[in-house]
Amino acid sequence: MKAPTTSERLRHVVAVRPASTEGRNPGMPLDLDVVRALRVNRSAVERRAATIPTRRTVKKEWQAAWLLRTITCMDLTTLQGDDTPGNVIRLCAKARRPLRPDLVAALGVGHLDITVGAVCVYHALVPTAVAALDGSGIPVAAVSTGFPAGLNPFAQRLEEVQASVAAGAQEIDIVITRAHVLTGDWPALYAEVRAFRDACGRAHMKAILGTGELATLTNVARASMVAMMAGADFIKTSTGKEPVNAVLPVGVVMARMIREYEMRTGAAVGFKPAGGIRAAKQALDWMILMKEELGDRWLRPALFRLGASSLLTDIERQLEHFVTGRYSAAHRHPMV
Repeated sequence: MKAPTTSERLRHVVAVRPASTEGRNPGMPLDLDVVRALRVNRSAVERRAATIPTRRTVKKEWQAAWLLRTITCMDLTTLQGDDTPGNVIRLCAKARRPLRPDLVAALGVGHLDITVGAVCVYHALVPTAVAALDGSGIPVAAVSTGFPAGLNPFAQRLEEVQASVAAGAQEIDIVITRAHVLTGDWPALYAEVRAFRDACGRAHMKAILGTGELATLTNVARASMVAMMAGADFIKTSTGKEPVNAVLPVGVVMARMIREYEMRTGAAVGFKPAGGIRAAKQALDWMILMKEELGDRWLRPALFRLGASSLLTDIERQLEHFVTGRYSAAHRHPMV
């Protein structure tokens, strides 16, 4: 039997880009018995997380294919104080064509129409991004609810969600009030996230937990479960502004909460690590975690996103190395 060619292997792993989102998570009534019963053995979780980068690797054409799949799961993000419409327009052009044409041709994947999973911006730049992505099928995600601290007046946060949806955002990344978690006020957290979910309307909602500020992995587990019970379509690690952002032990805990929630309700909730993911190797670690903890279904943009800005540059460099055998300078792969 003839061995598959490199292009055939790439197509097998990447496949045609599917719809960006699955069905909504309807949520469920808050079950405090379930939430309070959750406990996390930190040592066991850290041991499990430590095996991911050391025991699992992908090489050669399989690595190239996984990196291409990673691009399709990327929320290409700019959340800086100096963001301008021009920067966002250039970022959206990169989102439409994330790889240089010569690399696409060399890899033989031009027909796959590889794009990123979404473009994530501040509310003020949603109309710019929506216009720049018109006709591409790439959704615009808006950070909302007083990002990154989430401490604006509650009514103001609800209005911000509604305004972003009205401006054309198809996904809303909300931030929770961390104090509800730190004080164990689960009814307040549930009510807050449910209100944001209702304000999102048809837009899919990602709940940012700010895990680096939640003190314990048990708090991460409980906050994840409450956010899903309240109807979050995705749970997300971080804003990218905390001292500690996306780390693998937190990913293990959140993935296992997603699995437990699906077993209880039948609803599949997505996962988004964000903050500090800059290297292709890190992205592959997260992909491996998803595959091992949740299965292949979570290796598509409908259920997995990577919040990233500079990550795409390193992925392009790795793919150029696969094609040419040489690493190129980062300036050959500009983001904007």
